[in-house]
Order: sequence, then C-alpha cells, then structure tokens
Amino acid sequence: MKVLLATLVTVLLFTLSAFAYDVEMAKKFDVMFSQMTPEVLAMRPCQITTKDILEMIKKKEDFVILDIRTPAEQKLIAPVWKDSLLIPMHELFKPENLAKLPKNKKIAVLCHTGDRAAAATIALRAVGFSNAFQFKGGIAEFAKEVGRLATEYVKE
Repeated sequence: MKVLLATLVTVLLFTLSAFAYDVEMAKKFDVMFSQMTPEVLAMRPCQITTKDILEMIKKKEDFVILDIRTPAEQKLIAPVWKDSLLIPMHELFKPENLAKLPKNKKIAVLCHTGDRAAAATIALRAVGFSNAFQFKGGIAEFAKEVGRLATEYVKE
C-alpha cells in the first residue's frame, strides 16, 4: 500500500509539474506579441523580400545579411554580399555574436525557407534589434526569384 501511495504521489507531482509554465517568461512574450495586432501583421513590418533586397542593392543602401543556417547548410551555398554575417541560429544569442550585429543599418535575417528567420527576427527585436527583418522565403525563395528579377535591378 505504501508503494502504491508513493507511486501515486510521484505521478501526481510529475503530472502537476508537466502542466506548469514559466509565468515571468509568459509575461515577456505577452508584451512582445500583444504588439502583433492584425493591422500590424497585415503590413508585414518585419519582412524583407527578394525584390526589397534587390531594390536596396540598386539604391546602394547599407545593410547586412545575417545567415542563421547551420554550418553544413552554409557550406553548400552562402550569400556573398559584402556585409554578410554567417552566425548559426544556435549560436546567435551568445554575447560575442550579438556584438557583431549592427544597430545602425538593416539586418536581413536569412535561413533556408524563412521559418527560422521569422523566429530569430522576433527574438532579435525582443532584445532590442528593431532593425532586424525576416528575409521572406529564405535562400530558397531568393534563388528562385533572383534570376527572374536580378536583371531588372542589378546592372553592371
């Protein structure tokens, strides 16, 4: 009977702790996500498209491409833009890597399809990088679109 009672108490404690959540972290996310109203999201304020990047190149704007893909992905193909940073997502929030990010120019956060870039952009903005933008569609979309659009925007 004691073993059964001990097992029941252990299971109960484990179950209750499994449903617990970090209240303070939830408050921080509430502050961050409460700004994402339907009106704001409709404007896509945190995204940059391939067309936007090509326009920025054409206008000679100063910006950084932050490639957050894994080192293996980066070895296959990586941006050759003069101001590219290759910092994998799992290392992005280390102080020495955050120190590499500019505060005074746009940061286009790039991954393979844009999903990781969306998460990283939200987190970067939450810690103070309001100049961070998700590179919509990632390098896959860029590769697809750049051939079609490049001649319109980039002339040598």
